Formats: sequence, structure tokens, C-alpha cells
Amino acid sequence: MTDDPHGQTRILSAGAPLAQARLAMIMLHGRGGSPEDMLGLANHLGISDIAIRAPEAAGNSWWPDSFLAPLTRNEPGLSSALNRVAAIAEALAADGFGPERRVVLGFSQGACLAVEYAVRAGTPFAGVAALSGGLVGTADGSGPRLPELYDHAEKAFDYPGRLDGTPVLLGCHQRDPHIPLARIRATEEVLSRMGARVTTQIYPGAGHGIMADEITELRAMLNG
Repeated sequence: MTDDPHGQTRILSAGAPLAQARLAMIMLHGRGGSPEDMLGLANHLGISDIAIRAPEAAGNSWWPDSFLAPLTRNEPGLSSALNRVAAIAEALAADGFGPERRVVLGFSQGACLAVEYAVRAGTPFAGVAALSGGLVGTADGSGPRLPELYDHAEKAFDYPGRLDGTPVLLGCHQRDPHIPLARIRATEEVLSRMGARVTTQIYPGAGHGIMADEITELRAMLNG
């Protein structure tokens, strides 16, 4: 496996041309998904003055194991994915879309990538949305495996930056088969500690998908 599996994959562009856009949004698909899925979500949002960039994961997966797994089990995919998002962000910054004009959004595995990228970047953004996803973490913890983390140990979350004033949307089902509620709560706590303005939507029952309420919240964030 290459050390940079996502380094040369497709990046789809949609929405407003950069010269006419108010914001730029990086949209990250889930495991088994595609950038076309994210463009479909963008169309559903129906906001015409946002430029969209949607990269593709190699093999349609950003990393092989659960985001809860020990970090080494998801390398080099995780580092390559973070670098891919950072490279897109740098290109947007060169066109005048610094973090204050940039939104990072993802679903499922892409949500984990989106929120992890944002906290590691450690600077305020125009918005961050993690739909059915939570933080990956910065180091493996030494504690026991926990049932509330689906038999994984808790990670360390050591992020030195600040997200002061960044609006963040976290959405997840109460019994998501891939994303434990305990990790959503930990993610919420870390983001709040970093100064973000976090809105958390927890939906009753089991499920793993994007809900109508999340679309409403996203529109409000993007139009705000």
C-alpha cells in the first residue's frame, strides 16, 4: 500500500465559481460512498453561493478500520486523508477562502475526518458539520475496553488550537451501529472546550443516516 493512498484521487467541484462564491465547502463522503453522494447533498441544501470541493477516498474508504480502533490500524489512510483535506484547504486559501470563509462537512467516516481535520487545524472556521461521526483522537489511551465505546478503549484528545466562535453541527442516532453516543459526547466536550459553538442533534432509536432536521440546521449554519 502506498504511503499516500488518497494523494492523487479525484476532487469534484460544484456550486458557485470561486469568483462568485461567498463560502467554500469541503464535503467528505463516508465509507463505501463517493464524492457524487456529497454533491447530491449539496444540491439538496440548495444554497447557490457556495463553492463545493468533494474529494474521493481511494477504494471509497478513508481508512480501513473503525475510527475507534488503535491509530496504527488506520495508517497510512488517516494521515493521507488529513493531508488531502489540508491540501484542498490550502488551494482554497490561495484563492481567498481562508478558514473564516470555509466550511468542512462530512458524513459517517467522512464526518470523523471532517471534525478531526478541523480540530487539528485549530483555527476558527465558517462552519463544521459532522453527520454521524466523531473525533478520531490524537493518541491511543491506556484504559480498558469499554462497552459504551463498542469494546474499544478511549483515546486521548490533545488539540492545542482554538475554534473560537466556530458553529459546529454534530448529528447522530442514539444507537448508531458505527458511532457510539459516548464518542459524540466526548467530541462535543472537546469542541466546546476549544471555543466552538456546538449544536448536537441526537435522534432516538437506531440508525445511521442524514436526517431532515440536520438539513434544516445546515441551511441555517450556511446562511448565517
